[in-house]
Amino acid sequence: MLEMLQMGKYGAYVWSSYGLALVLMSYVAIKPLMDKKSIFKELMMKYRRDAHNEEK
Repeated sequence: MLEMLQMGKYGAYVWSSYGLALVLMSYVAIKPLMDKKSIFKELMMKYRRDAHNEEK
């Protein structure tokens, strides 16, 4: 089992590649959710600003 995890002399490269891929895929999955809040907030501010300008 330990030999399989070490993967000969390539273990460090393989596991660091898996780790980097996991981090990047997590970022790609989470980033739109984080952006959604700020985009929604910007749109609401624009909507209120436009509605206020139309009243005048």
